[in-house]
Amino acid sequence: MGLLKTMSILLLLVGIISQSGAILDANYYEKTCPQAENIINQAVRNATLNDPKVPARILRMFFHDCFIRGCDASVLLDSTVNNKAEKDGPPNLSLAAFYVIDAAKKNLEESCPKIVSCADVLAIAARDVVALSGGPKWSVAKGRKDGRISTANDTVNLPAPSFNTTQLIQSFSQRGLSAKDLVALSGGHTLGFSHCSSFESRLRNFSSAHDSDPTIDPQFAAALKSRCPKPNSDRNAGQFLDSTSSVFDNDYYRRIVAGKGVFGSDQSLLADYRTRWIVEAFARDQGLFFWEFAASMVRLGNVGVVENGEVRSNCRVVN
Repeated sequence: MGLLKTMSILLLLVGIISQSGAILDANYYEKTCPQAENIINQAVRNATLNDPKVPARILRMFFHDCFIRGCDASVLLDSTVNNKAEKDGPPNLSLAAFYVIDAAKKNLEESCPKIVSCADVLAIAARDVVALSGGPKWSVAKGRKDGRISTANDTVNLPAPSFNTTQLIQSFSQRGLSAKDLVALSGGHTLGFSHCSSFESRLRNFSSAHDSDPTIDPQFAAALKSRCPKPNSDRNAGQFLDSTSSVFDNDYYRRIVAGKGVFGSDQSLLADYRTRWIVEAFARDQGLFFWEFAASMVRLGNVGVVENGEVRSNCRVVN
């Protein structure tokens, strides 16, 4: 990447931060915990070496956190006797790798007690798993505080894999994100895996005219049917969302263009004129995708930022 393009990305990211209205700063911990990012990065690296699923899981966790009550680490809170938390809501039951955030936070508390918020730990970890997987790296603005409310019923507001593009655009717009952000952030599925339950409705009895969703490549539909038979006794059966599941790249978009999007929501991005051109552009140009993904992750990280919350000592419980 040339110097001019690098400078343009940095200027773009600074502009996004200043326009958000949130009091966030890339150097927020420079004096109070200068080693914070290194501590988080080491925890992420160690976990990824032991489990290659960690990057996809952390990235998904960050998205699910920010889409409910904003990026306030509410997804990390455990349920209590009197409250069922977000992580136990139906769409979040498949979230995993919370132990990675726990490990990073434990090490931070030993070095810088009560300084670094869980919300910032998750935002930095999400950036790091993308970079570790071969994707772009960006400067994470910090200074988020942790929320004290986490309710399982709120997870009904997460976009579903069956959504069409109009529903997706509306969901993202409610959080101040554009159609371009929608397409760019959907590229996070390059690291994803899905169980059959999230896409099998596309494979059989789709409509009175079509057994399978007609937007799926027929050979790919047959392959998915073999992975997800009826009946299916394998609870772990499913499909990677692109063919290079451990590498952050633009293969996800190339597969959508080929009719091999796994989710109906993914494939719908090609059918809608508002998003088709972006999908095709990212499929052609991985550098463009990386640039836009980084910018969209900064915007996502500014959604509903809590400025007057707390800094949890343990990410699973409020202070």
